[in-house]
Amino acid sequence: QLSESGGGSVQAGGSLTLSCAVSGSGFPEDWFCMGWFRQTPGKEREAVATIDSHGDTYAADSVKGRFVSSRGNGENIFSLHMNGLKPEDTGMYYCAVRLKGLCFRNDYDRPQTYHVWGHGTQVTVSS
Repeated sequence: QLSESGGGSVQAGGSLTLSCAVSGSGFPEDWFCMGWFRQTPGKEREAVATIDSHGDTYAADSVKGRFVSSRGNGENIFSLHMNGLKPEDTGMYYCAVRLKGLCFRNDYDRPQTYHVWGHGTQVTVSS
């Protein structure tokens, strides 16, 4: 199971760090792709950033230089560090994991390739 936390309300230019905790057995610690997605009403779920078991990361153009995905040392806790937040970053943020597969540039942003999803945490950025 995946469980997100850390969402909230912040003014434009502010920062938030989201966390995603992995629980349960069977998590392939050396073969996975962890993704962060966001969604707003009426829009499709959008990939934001990813990190895989090799430490490779990808980020959407809209958040490059502002958002960084990371993994806690020795723990199955993943973080999305968000800086320079903008009102357009508002949305429900989800973590999702692709089991037994790495992240690749040409498919990290395809939500249908992820197997397990969290319930989401809301981020609201006011201008």
